[in-house]
Amino acid sequence: MVLPTGSGKSLVIAELARLARGRVLVLAHVRELVEQNHAKYQAYGLEADIFSAGLKRKEASRQVVFGSVQSVVRNLESFNDANFTLLVIDESHRVSLNEDASYRQVIEHLRQHNPQLKILGLTATPYRLGQGFIYYRHHHGMVRGSEESFFRDCVFEQPLRLMVKQGYLAAPKRLDMAIEGYDFSALKPSSNGLFQEEELNRVVAGSRATPGIIGQIVERAVDRQGVMIFAATVAHAEEIIGYLPRAEAALITGATPSQERTALIDAFKARKLKYLVNVAVLTTGFDAPHVDLIAILRPTESVSLYQQMVGRGLRLSPGKSDCLILDYAGNPWDIFAPEVGKPKPDSDSEPVQIECPDCGHANLYWGKRDGDLVIEHFGRRCQGLIEDDEGKRRQCEFRFRFKVCEECGAENDIAARRCHGCEKLLVDADDKLKDALKLKDAKVLRVSGMQLEATTNGRGLPRLKVTYHDEDGTHLSEWYALETPAQRRAFYAAFLRYHLRAPGGKWQPLSAEDVVAEQRRLRHPDFVVGRKVGRHFQISDKLFDYTGRYRKAVEAG
Repeated sequence: MVLPTGSGKSLVIAELARLARGRVLVLAHVRELVEQNHAKYQAYGLEADIFSAGLKRKEASRQVVFGSVQSVVRNLESFNDANFTLLVIDESHRVSLNEDASYRQVIEHLRQHNPQLKILGLTATPYRLGQGFIYYRHHHGMVRGSEESFFRDCVFEQPLRLMVKQGYLAAPKRLDMAIEGYDFSALKPSSNGLFQEEELNRVVAGSRATPGIIGQIVERAVDRQGVMIFAATVAHAEEIIGYLPRAEAALITGATPSQERTALIDAFKARKLKYLVNVAVLTTGFDAPHVDLIAILRPTESVSLYQQMVGRGLRLSPGKSDCLILDYAGNPWDIFAPEVGKPKPDSDSEPVQIECPDCGHANLYWGKRDGDLVIEHFGRRCQGLIEDDEGKRRQCEFRFRFKVCEECGAENDIAARRCHGCEKLLVDADDKLKDALKLKDAKVLRVSGMQLEATTNGRGLPRLKVTYHDEDGTHLSEWYALETPAQRRAFYAAFLRYHLRAPGGKWQPLSAEDVVAEQRRLRHPDFVVGRKVGRHFQISDKLFDYTGRYRKAVEAG
């Protein structure tokens, strides 16, 4: 179940536990959530156990148990009861695909005692860094994650926009302050998808921008009730606290002692402090409804983290009409449209709907518009689910972008290493370039430009001439006829489907002039390979979506 931050996951969990007939274990990853969920259940006038070392309680005899995953995984012998029928996981985006991870160990243990165990996850952010969506199918009839996703189905989703519209959450008002902020554009996440603290410090430590940024935050906070500031690093946070009003601000990091942390949070909730600076430690399990200004001074590696930070300011509170979000790091995430599931390819991208030409499903991808026309999108495979005669659902096979298996002709995902049709290893793009350069009659270009021309051939017949150039001026050309329906179908199959920036659309040019007039719709390949036939070169292969090692064709040789 996908429920926005502040929409009442604890109440939903309490009601589900109340209705359950068998034993229920509710897991969370921090003691604050364990305590919060337990309190909501008790508010029904019901009793439940707590199993959490952090809360100094290890009870597991009642029908319903609220536990921290760390404590439960260390004491699995306390959960040998075959009567556990439901496992509820709060913040379920934390469930890893790694079978050795804590949640997976608990799940395996409970399943050994009851193979029919039901598992329900609740989260506001159903995606994991490096994985994408944590579930495979959505109840609206679409595929979101991979078939390897731990959760099979999203059975319910409550949109954030609807919660705001109906008045259940405060409206987030986001301002992109990146012009006055920090330039994180040169930073690249490490192999685990996270930014290195050392690199973050290079950008923020002693930055001239910091005093002005904090001054601006203080100025905008004059009429605000509570301010949370998310810093990039501990050193950055310590600098920030020095520019804030001393009597009104506090700093919490991962190293803050537990007792001190609790005291500072209590003071902030009691509004004895106005500013709370932290380094991504108050993103879940923290509830201070009066917060109405969120300042983000760090790049966020994932949409989950971004939504969790913004979510701290969305709860309703007396005298609060909205929550101001000040982003000083140029983060690419859309508060209302994270369902695209991936970072924006660039700042000009926006969510666009693309209809599948096979099944008609309305896919949601990042893309670009020119007025009302979608001229580019970054979708790969249709997300639609198709039901067969036996009632079984499978993902639509249509691929907007693909690479073809040279063995069986099957279309595969552009990142696939093995063909889904014949299981053969797909030829690596770099290997393909190297093999072509070994041939004496081949010419390989790293394409820097593509020129389209409506012209005539030697017999005076109208043709589309397509010329590819590299940085050194070398070129290769190909010709297409579009006079008859058969020629236009061949043009679509051989050229248009690969070159469209927004594949799957209904654009059907009838002439070379039509193609030239709408060339904004087209993209050029990264490499083209030509083979000599007689006195001329004919293009034998094109490489799109290239992610290999070579910037120029000659480097592959």
